[in-house]
Amino acid sequence: MEANTASNWFLLSMVLFLSLQLTQCSVTYDRKALIINGQRRILFSGSIHYPRSTPQMWESLIQKAKDGGLDAIDTYVFWNLHEPSPGNYNFKGRYDLVRFIKMVQKAGLYMHLRIGPYVCAEWNFGGFPVWLKYVPGISFRTDNKPFKLAMQKFTQKIVQMMKDEKLFESQGGPIILSQIENEFQPVSKVIGTAGHAYMTWAAKMAVGMGTGVPWVMCKEDDVPDPVINTCNGFYCDYFSPNKPYKPTLWTEAWSGWFTEFGGPIHQRPVQDLAFAVARFIQKGGSFVNYYMYHGGTNFGRTAGGPFITTSYDYDAPIDEYGLIRQPKYSHLKELHKAVKLCERALLTADPTITSLGSYEKAHVFSTKSGHCAAFLSNYNPKSSARVTFNNKHYNLPPWSISILPDCKNEVFNTAKVRVQTSQVKMLPTNVRFLSWDTFNEEISSANDDSTITVFGLLDQLNLTRDASDYLWYKTSVDISPSESFLHQGQHPTITVQSAGHAMHLFINGRLSGSAFGTRKKLRFTYTGNVDLKAGANIISLLSIAVGLPNNGPHFETRSTGIIGPVVIHGLDHGERDLSRQKWSYKVGLRGESMKLGSPNSFSSVGWMQGSLMAHKQQPLTWYKTSFDAPEGDEPLALDMTGMGKGQVWINGKSIGRFWNVYANGNCNGCSYSGTFRPIIKCQFGCGHPTQQWYHIPRSWLKQTKNLLVVFEEIGGDVSRIGIVKRSVTSNSETSIVCAEVSEYHPSIENWRVESDGKSEALDMPETSLHCAPGQSISAINFASFGTPSGTCGSFQHGTCHAPSSHAVLEKECIGQQECLVTISNSSFGADPCPNVTKKLSVEAVCASTNTTIARTNSRL
Repeated sequence: MEANTASNWFLLSMVLFLSLQLTQCSVTYDRKALIINGQRRILFSGSIHYPRSTPQMWESLIQKAKDGGLDAIDTYVFWNLHEPSPGNYNFKGRYDLVRFIKMVQKAGLYMHLRIGPYVCAEWNFGGFPVWLKYVPGISFRTDNKPFKLAMQKFTQKIVQMMKDEKLFESQGGPIILSQIENEFQPVSKVIGTAGHAYMTWAAKMAVGMGTGVPWVMCKEDDVPDPVINTCNGFYCDYFSPNKPYKPTLWTEAWSGWFTEFGGPIHQRPVQDLAFAVARFIQKGGSFVNYYMYHGGTNFGRTAGGPFITTSYDYDAPIDEYGLIRQPKYSHLKELHKAVKLCERALLTADPTITSLGSYEKAHVFSTKSGHCAAFLSNYNPKSSARVTFNNKHYNLPPWSISILPDCKNEVFNTAKVRVQTSQVKMLPTNVRFLSWDTFNEEISSANDDSTITVFGLLDQLNLTRDASDYLWYKTSVDISPSESFLHQGQHPTITVQSAGHAMHLFINGRLSGSAFGTRKKLRFTYTGNVDLKAGANIISLLSIAVGLPNNGPHFETRSTGIIGPVVIHGLDHGERDLSRQKWSYKVGLRGESMKLGSPNSFSSVGWMQGSLMAHKQQPLTWYKTSFDAPEGDEPLALDMTGMGKGQVWINGKSIGRFWNVYANGNCNGCSYSGTFRPIIKCQFGCGHPTQQWYHIPRSWLKQTKNLLVVFEEIGGDVSRIGIVKRSVTSNSETSIVCAEVSEYHPSIENWRVESDGKSEALDMPETSLHCAPGQSISAINFASFGTPSGTCGSFQHGTCHAPSSHAVLEKECIGQQECLVTISNSSFGADPCPNVTKKLSVEAVCASTNTTIARTNSRL
C-alpha cells in the first residue's frame, strides 16, 4: 500500500513537473496580448534582415536594438537565397539564419520569424527563387498544386531547422511568433475564390507543423483561427483583429520608406512615428514591430521592385552602416520606457475615453487594484492645446500624445524630442588607388557559341533565368545604296519598346543612345536617330534588368526585356519592322563569364594598363585597381561620384548596382504633424544623385591589396571614385544642441516599477546637454525656465520666464562636454509663475576644445 502510494506520488510529481515545464515554455494569446510563459506582454520589436548586413555586424545591431528598448527582433526568411536551385540549400555566411537567431537568443531577445516564404520587402522576385517560375503548371500564390507543394516543402525545411536547433519558445528558444504568407489580401481580392482557398490552405498547413507558437498573417482580414491577422502600415490605430479574442498586433510600423533610383530620400519624422505608436497602444495594441529598425544594404542583385537602390537605409533608427540615428533611436527608446511603465494597467483594464476638447481626448486605463495610466492626445495637426485632466493642466503640442503612467505626471510626449540630432558626415580617408586597368566589353558579342538565334523577340527572364542583369538582342539591317537619306545628310530614326528596365542601343558597335524606365512606368519607348550605312548594319540592343518585380497578382507572368515592336522610320519604302526577323541572343556579358569581379578570374584576361584618359566616358568598360584598407574602425563606403551606371565588386563580393541618376521629387520641407505619406511630404535630396555612397563592410577587406572592380555601362570617370568613412562626430568647429524638459514631468529614467506593477517617481527631472567628443559647450544662445515656445533654433520667451535662466545654464555648462541641470523652482531662485506647469528650453553652442579655450582666454 505504501509502495503504491509512493509510486502514485512519484507519477503525480512527474506530471506536475512536466506540466510546469510546458507552462514555462509556451506562447498563447488572448484579446489583450501575447501570453509568454503565462504572462501577458507588451512587446516592441524591430526588423533586421540578416542578409542585408554581415555576420560581423549582427551582434552589434542586435545589442543596439536591445539597448533601444526592443523586446524582439523580426526577420523574413529569403527563399531565393537559401534554395538557389531545387534541393540545393545555402545557409552559410550572410545566409546563416540559425546563427542569427542564436545571437538574438544570446542577447535575451525574442524572435518573430516571418517564413512567408513570399516576403515582398523590395527584394528580388519577392523572395521567390526564379527557378520556381519554370516548374511545370505553376501559378504563384493561388490554389495551385505545384506552387503549394514547393511552398510547403520550403516552409517545412525552415520549421524543421528551427525544431532541430530547439529555437521555438515551446522548446525553450527565442521564437515566439511565425508568419505564413505576407500581405496577401490585396492579391486575394483580385484572384477571388482560388485566392481564398489558397490562404485557408496556407494557414492550416502552417498550424499543422506543430511549432508550439502562434502563427500570424499580415493584411489578411479573413484568416482562419487560430492564426492571428495583423496590421502593416504607417498607422494602425484603426485596426482590429477579426475575432474579439485575438490580440491587436502591428507587424510593420513603417519607420521610413524605401528609395528608388531617380527618386528622393524619404524621412519620417520621429515625432509622427512615436505618435502613431502611442495612438496604437492607447487603442489596445500590444505588439509593435518597426519596419525597419535596421534596413541595411541590398548587396549583389538582391534589390527588387524594380529600381530599388542598393541602399536600404529606410530612415531606420539604426542606419544602413549600423550607426545610431538620432533623434529617432533615443526618442523611440523613451517611448518604449514610458509604455512599459503603463504595462500593468494597459494589459488589465480597458480604456475609458473622455473628450477634452474638439481634437483632444484622454484614454484612461484604471484597474481595480489601483493602477492607472493615461494617454492625453491632441489630434490637431496645426495647433497646440492646453487641457485639464484630473484637475491639472497639460500642454499638448500639435499632433501629439502625452503618456502619464500614474494618471498624473507626464513622462513622455511624442512631439517633445529631447535628443540631439546626429551629426553624420562622409569624411575622406587616406586610401589611394593604384593604377587602374581596363577591359573593353565586346559590343557585338552576340555571335559566339553561347548565342541562340530565332525569329522574333524573346522574353529576357526566360533566357537569363536571372543569372545576369544583361541580355544582348542582335539583328542586322541591309540598307540599299540608293536610300535617299544617304545622299541628303539625313538620318532615319528607330523606335524600340521595352519592359526591360533599361536599354543601350549600339549601331555597328557604337553607342547610339540609352533609355530607362521608372518604377511608375516600367515600359518605355526609345526613340532616336540611327547612323546607318549602305550595306549590312548590326543593331545590338543591351537590355538591362534593375531588379525583378516583387509584388502584385501573378507578378511571375510579367514580360521583361525588349517586347517590341522595333521599327526603323524614314526609309524610302516607309517603316521597317524588325520585330519578326531573325535575332541572336546572348545572356550576360563577356566580363561576367570571365568572372572579372573575382580575384580568381582567368589569368588570360586581357586587362589593359596605362592612362585612363583614353577610356573616360567609354561605355561597357571594366575597371580594376587595388588599395589598402583605411585605418580605424568607422564604417566605409565607395563614393561613386563621376560614374554612370553599372555594378561594383570588392574582393569578389558584389557591393551592388550603382546608378548616378538624379533625384526628382517634392523637396519642399517637412513638418512632423499631419498624416505622413512619402509621396507628398518629407522628401529630401532633390537635384542630387539618389545614391552617392555604397556601403563597404569592413569584414570584406584585407589589410592590403584589396581588389576593386567596376563595370560601367554608359561611361564614367573612375579617377573620381573614392573611399569615405561614415562618422557621427562633427567635423566642424561649432554645432548647435538643444534640450526641452518639463517641470514635474520626471524623465523616464527617474521612474521605477514596483513588484506590484505600480510606478513611482524617484526624483526631479533633469535636462542634459552633451557635445561630440573633442567639443565642449562654449555659449548658451537661449535659456528659459517658464513657458517658452518655438523649436530648436527659434525658441522664444513666453509670458512666464525666470530671469536667472541664462546665468544658471552658463554657470553649469560653459566649458563642459556634458552638463545636467535639475528642473525645479529652486534651481532658478524662485517660482516665476506659481500654479503653472513650466519647462526649460535651452539652445547651446558646442565648439572644438581649442576654440572654447581661446574664447575663454579672450574673456579673461
